[in-house]
Parts: sequence; C-alpha cells; structure tokens
Amino acid sequence: MKKFKLMTLAILIGTSSLFAMTSNPDLVKKEIRTEIINLLKTPDFQVDKEINILMTFTFSSEGKIIVLDVNTKNNDVLNYIRKNINHKKINNASITGKKYIMPLKLKAS
Repeated sequence: MKKFKLMTLAILIGTSSLFAMTSNPDLVKKEIRTEIINLLKTPDFQVDKEINILMTFTFSSEGKIIVLDVNTKNNDVLNYIRKNINHKKINNASITGKKYIMPLKLKAS
C-alpha cells in the first residue's frame, strides 16, 4: 500500500509538471514578433523602396533582445534596428541562447 501511494504521488507530480511546461511555441513566436514590431515605429529616415530584411537575434538571461545579425547593406536600416531593438527588454522573452530568425519588411514611404 505504501508503494502504491508513492507511485501515485510520483505519477501525479510527473504529469502536472509535464502539463505546466507545455506551451504553444507558435503563439510565443507571434507575441515576440508583435512586441518587436511595436519597437520598430516609423523610421527616422527616408525609405525609397521596399526593403526585406532577415534579423537574427537571441535573448539574454535578463530577457533583453540581443541582435546577432541584420541581413542588409543599408547602414541607415542597420543602425535603426540596432538602436530600436538591441538590448531592449520585452515581456515574452523566450529561451536564452536560442537563435531566432525574423523576416522584416520596411515599406517605402
């Protein structure tokens, strides 16, 4: 009987921690994207034509965005992204050390 109670307790703890750790990764990515888009307001420079960018980033242990790479040769865009995103803290910071790649599009103004 004692072993049965111990086994039941172990199963209960195991399943509850399994359900507590389960989250929807697509929802988390969408929330991260929304917060990053909010950080990128209207650029302070003229955009002549639409620019497509791939930004690679990760999160620090404090939940701050660390921009690793911005796939652009335009220095205005590079500086704008670094100024408005790099080292900014967001609410939905995810796993530290994991690299994320986010496509961005700056539309012509």
